[in-house]
Amino acid sequence: MILEIKIPSPGESINEAQLAVWFVKDGDYVEKNKELAEIESDKATLPLIAAESGKIKILVQVGDTVAIGSVACTIDTDAVKTEKTSSSEIKKPETQKPEPPKSTAIATEPTVVAKTMPLPQTNIHKDNENNGGVSAIKISPVARTIMEEANLSVDDIIAGLKRIGKTEVEAVINVNNQQPLNNNTIASREEIRKKMSPLRKKLAERLVAVKNQTAMLTTFNEVDMSAVMELRKKYQKEFEAKYGFKVGFMSFFTKAVSEALKLHPNVNSMIDGEEIITPSYADVAIAVQTDKGLMVPVLRNVECMTIAEIEKGIADMAAKARSGRISLEEMTGGTFTITNGGVFGSLLSTPIINPPQSAILGMHNIVERPIAVNGDVVVRPMMYIALSYDHRVIDGKDSVGFLVHVKQFIENPVKLLFNGKDPEKVLLDI
Repeated sequence: MILEIKIPSPGESINEAQLAVWFVKDGDYVEKNKELAEIESDKATLPLIAAESGKIKILVQVGDTVAIGSVACTIDTDAVKTEKTSSSEIKKPETQKPEPPKSTAIATEPTVVAKTMPLPQTNIHKDNENNGGVSAIKISPVARTIMEEANLSVDDIIAGLKRIGKTEVEAVINVNNQQPLNNNTIASREEIRKKMSPLRKKLAERLVAVKNQTAMLTTFNEVDMSAVMELRKKYQKEFEAKYGFKVGFMSFFTKAVSEALKLHPNVNSMIDGEEIITPSYADVAIAVQTDKGLMVPVLRNVECMTIAEIEKGIADMAAKARSGRISLEEMTGGTFTITNGGVFGSLLSTPIINPPQSAILGMHNIVERPIAVNGDVVVRPMMYIALSYDHRVIDGKDSVGFLVHVKQFIENPVKLLFNGKDPEKVLLDI
């Protein structure tokens, strides 16, 4: 029986998708529930799964944009598995490991051409005996070792090259016309051109729309990270022993945001036509950088979660996003977003709002800086934080006050247990 495998729907309002990669080859025998390919849309990435075992016939090529519901491949369930038709799986780029060089093959490390290299000729390099001891080709130590083990000479390597193409000739011309940076550098003028993915195109459209359709403004503050760092250092082993994972900075900021939103609900608002919607809950989106672009999975009702629950939720969502297995539902409905450019070394930035939300918090790199504390200059681990907000919804008082409260929660984490109040005042009921 011939079974049709159709392009799945990533969600409502999506009519087409792009086939990103095949993990099997045409004619392979595939097992039931095996992942065959990845489908990309402007909102999500989905796997294509084999419904039954059999021999596959691929009908859609990588890069093709096809309608939702169209047939991507067929599976002949009557086919018998043989050694020839067994699946020769194509590994995903991020998990594929380079094969070690074989002793009978040309070395994988490229030989470096000297600036004065003449065009290759037979016997041009033979123990420096001919041509007055000309040694026109430099050989790396690794390549020389492999050549010696395989009993190969430079002539054998040159003879093994099938042809000299435009790229090789231009490389030699560029080297002759330019001073190389070092003895192991060859100038290159190559360019890589690839088609923009649907997800990247949609991201570009949304970012431009935000700049054009909102009155975006950014306010800044700085946070002393000493208290949180000391708390993590003191209890990290106990925390990891109990929950099986470490506690990070993002979970503290996420919890601080949920508490600050209670004090400044306008920051949690959004515009819907001529109305302003202010949710009583905090669904916080966490920006995650993936190979396919920026994704923002959402943690629901963060105001009801503990630090441990937030930490696990962030880790699970990030893993799904990076593996391309996150659903559309898990990336929609957020009321506020946090992005952390500090993991890439960013000192300061102005994050862009994630519509229809009205605000986004930007975290940055932690740097030891001298600051004044009670009249004394001390060195503390400091982080700049930024709040970009839509001024149509959020006034300066709320935006600045929100950021100040986030700062206070991080610098005194115990306040997270008392709705932002001082523990002493709670104890005295004042």
